[in-house]
Amino acid sequence: MVNNKTYNNVVNTLLRLGEYHDQISTTSVGDIYDINLEKMEKFPLMHINPTSVTTGDSQLTYNFQIFIMDMVSEKSDWQTKQHSELTKLVNTENNEQEVFNQTLAICTDIIGMLRHSSRQSLNGVNDINEPIYFTQDQFTIEPFQERFDNLCCGYVFNLGVLVQNDFQTCNIPVNIRGAGY
Repeated sequence: MVNNKTYNNVVNTLLRLGEYHDQISTTSVGDIYDINLEKMEKFPLMHINPTSVTTGDSQLTYNFQIFIMDMVSEKSDWQTKQHSELTKLVNTENNEQEVFNQTLAICTDIIGMLRHSSRQSLNGVNDINEPIYFTQDQFTIEPFQERFDNLCCGYVFNLGVLVQNDFQTCNIPVNIRGAGY
């Protein structure tokens, strides 16, 4: 018997991936316009934007846009002496390059956890490496930058989370009148 995963299961799993990632301070879900920059969210931020669900023969693919973003420090003294000696940044007036570097690393962490990790296995699964929630294919991770009250930049990518679904018909909440003519 397949333990069908619901929308809530998938979203809560993505939220937990963000919540327990040591570099992400805030995780949210909803439309991109639901990100509340006025409330001074803690950054870096992971935002999950649900886009669609696709059916397969025995699976569902929940599709999301994942935004990983951080605020850019526009202070001229953001760079430490050690940091300035180790890197040759194009723009040393702010830490935008560093923010792009960090947010890209977080994106690949999220993809990697769903692509290869046993972290998604549940207790009681015979094979600890069996992914319960997983992703496949290749990803295009696009940079973006937006100016709100502050400069915010990061990356966005589309993520399809695949889960098994047996399309169970025994327990559908419909009475006999819904069976057709």
